[in-house]
Amino acid sequence: MVISNETLNAYGSDRIASRQVDELIGISSGLCADGVINQAEAEFLQKWLAASAGIVLHPLLSELYQRVSDMLTDGEMDEDERIDLFATLSALAHRDFELGEVLKATTLPICDPLPTLSGKETYCFTGTFSFGTRKQCEAAVIQMGGTCGGLSQKTQVLVIGVYATDSWKHSSFGNKIIKAAEMRDSGVKISIVTEEHWTKHFKV
Repeated sequence: MVISNETLNAYGSDRIASRQVDELIGISSGLCADGVINQAEAEFLQKWLAASAGIVLHPLLSELYQRVSDMLTDGEMDEDERIDLFATLSALAHRDFELGEVLKATTLPICDPLPTLSGKETYCFTGTFSFGTRKQCEAAVIQMGGTCGGLSQKTQVLVIGVYATDSWKHSSFGNKIIKAAEMRDSGVKISIVTEEHWTKHFKV
């Protein structure tokens, strides 16, 4: 049996990609060890991901590189971005999910039935998003005539990012989700929706 060069190259590429992902998991574990992600660590990760992209193309690496680069576009990560990145890297470090996994909505306090969104509501975002960074999500809301802010009595819609796991209650953004659910149960008119539902209403 003769194995073609194309097959050998594909096999070699898969092995390299696997090693790069394993290395990323190790890096993620190290960066999350102290419970926070700082600016220097994010910049180190961005450089490592950029170098890795030159070795092998892998959706996990390329998507994370784009996400980190977006966070660093303005030269400095804000607190929400650091929390989002920590949540993502922590999940990778514990192999809780693969980046790109659709959240399991049945484990989250999502509204049932889901509301129709006009685009002009007051929004709060939590978690990590496929749509882009939190700032990009907020910019889309403003473009559609809505407003954004932290979770408060004025919040009309809480949007939960698509990158979540069954263990969301123990994640860095779990408290915000629980608080929103408690507000809703107490009579506050707030809707809790998934990113998937939100993007169906936002064609920007």
